[in-house]
Amino acid sequence: QVQLVESGGGLVQAGGSLRLSCSASVHTFSLYTMGWFRQAPGKEREFVAAISRTGGSTSYADSVKGRFTISRDNAKNMVYLQMDSLKPEDAAVYYCASNFLFPISNRPNDYGSWGQGTQVTVSS
Repeated sequence: QVQLVESGGGLVQAGGSLRLSCSASVHTFSLYTMGWFRQAPGKEREFVAAISRTGGSTSYADSVKGRFTISRDNAKNMVYLQMDSLKPEDAAVYYCASNFLFPISNRPNDYGSWGQGTQVTVSS
């Protein structure tokens, strides 16, 4: 079981930027595909971005493509989500998730471990 801890959430004005970080407590971090999901009040959890085990492939939800960038540092067991040009509709709790040996997926059920989430609030 991978323990994931997110950080970096907060309050930002529309048009601003935030960088989320996720730390993974596992010896074999490079074997995990990593993903970011988000959940707004009253809505289902939705896919945001995912990155392959080596970092060579990424996938994004259409709603964030061109504004968000996912990256990882396998030497530090970290995955990041750079969020630029934030919009009020990006406000949500953002979750980091890990997916052992599977390819990139946008389905929450493919991910076996989840962090506790970090709140992102975007003021208009």
